[in-house]
Order: sequence, then structure tokens, then C-alpha cells
Amino acid sequence: MILKDEAATLAVGERLARQLRPGDVVTLAGDLGAGKTTLVRGMLHALGHDGEVPSPSFAIVQPYEDLAPPVWHADLYRLEDRSELAELGLDSTGDGVLVVEWPERAGEGAWPEALRLTLEITGPKRRRLTAGVPAAWEGRWPPR
Repeated sequence: MILKDEAATLAVGERLARQLRPGDVVTLAGDLGAGKTTLVRGMLHALGHDGEVPSPSFAIVQPYEDLAPPVWHADLYRLEDRSELAELGLDSTGDGVLVVEWPERAGEGAWPEALRLTLEITGPKRRRLTAGVPAAWEGRWPPR
């Protein structure tokens, strides 16, 4: 899927939000500036969050517990070792949704049932969005 600008990235996030179910995991891979946090911003705003959506690079995990379903937005960019992942408690989001930027830092095999999205920069504003769709997401991806 080609995203021609930031508005298109936000729109995909908004449509994706309508498909989320408690317990879902969405991973977002891509280079710095590829639009990962922009896509999450679209998701969170569609779920009713009206504040800012900063990249959680410094905090690593930013909870949005007042949403339905609650969302935990994680950015693993600063992880230096996979063993640090256990300290974050990302395996116990309960009825929430986990959205993970830089999932490759968690190692292969993390979140096997996740919707795996990859954003690739193809031009000054253009992005290519590809998806690895597990069985749990069949019929929900691509979002309408």
C-alpha cells in the first residue's frame, strides 16, 4: 500500500483502530522518520485520545489506559539487549492492545500473532506500507 503523505498515514491508523480487539499486538518496523509514530497517532486519535502522541523513545512505554480498548505504545529503539524486554511488562497488557515500534529489538519470534507492519520511505513524503498478516488478523487487514 502506498501512502502519499502524512494524511494518508494517519488515515490508515484511523482505519486500523476500528479493527483492534483486546489482546491484539501490532508491530511497526521501519527506519527513523518512516512514519511509525504518525500511524500510531492516527490509531490513538480514532480511539478517542485528543492529546499529543509523542514517540515513546525516552519512556519506552506510553500507556493510554483511558481508551477502549486501552493501548500500550512501546518504542524499543533504545533497548540494548533483549533481556531488558522482560522488565517492561509488555507480556501482561490484559485486555489492552500493544503497539510496538522497532520490534526487531525484541528478537525473532516475539509476538508471533502480531500484525506486522513495515513502513518504507520511498520519496520525500511517500511511504510503502507492507503487512505480515497472521491468522488472527485475517479479514481485518487491510483495514476498511
